[in-house]
Amino acid sequence: MRQEKSMKRKTARTVTLISLTLGIVWIALLIILLGAAWRAHAQNAKTPYPSMAPLEQYLIADRNDEIALARSAAPESISRDAEVMVLGRHGYETAVQGKNGFVCIVERSWTAGIDDPDFWNPKVRGAICFNPAGARSQIPLTLKKTELVLAGQSASQMAEGVKAAFDRKELATPEPGAMCYMLSKQAYLSDRDGHWHPHLMFFVPQTDTATWGANLPGSPILGIADALDRLTLFLIPVGKWSDGTPAPMHEH
Repeated sequence: MRQEKSMKRKTARTVTLISLTLGIVWIALLIILLGAAWRAHAQNAKTPYPSMAPLEQYLIADRNDEIALARSAAPESISRDAEVMVLGRHGYETAVQGKNGFVCIVERSWTAGIDDPDFWNPKVRGAICFNPAGARSQIPLTLKKTELVLAGQSASQMAEGVKAAFDRKELATPEPGAMCYMLSKQAYLSDRDGHWHPHLMFFVPQTDTATWGANLPGSPILGIADALDRLTLFLIPVGKWSDGTPAPMHEH
């Protein structure tokens, strides 16, 4: 009889111990899950566009609207004879054949740096017109990035794909004279800046921005080193939009 009572006490202690252990495990799991949820929420709060939106949000429904927006990047004297490319479900395609070697296009958010908070922002519409030298290096780069993104790749995977394309000589660094116009009043470059200032951009192989006097006090030139695109970008704000109307000049 005493042995039977002892066995029951041992069984009861074992059951209690198991219950306590399971309770601790569930509490630990709950803490882990809540912590992960909080970190995800905090990350999303810092990155309002953590992943690609549905493709339809990046497309412009009316092809003519996209052509007009692309052309608004440069003065009409340039853009009227430029090639115009528009974004379709499978990538960019030529909508208007050009005559002067310039190419006008509306870039989407994935042409920004991969750490840019607007990288997946479906509202971004970067109207830009490349001169012939700029188009020869920058249009293939935009097409490659778009191809990789539309194939479902993440920002980091896209970056690896771009790096591999450079290594295979499928993409080239800018040639002398490569530049573009970004003078569109209707463009939307980011949630931070809206359409920012009308400006010109010059593309050069990677170099020290100080060689242009960029980013120095009082200098009108901004310089950006872009390791992924293997170039240095120089931006010069100007005083008028492509339609000739004056633009407010703020500190950049």
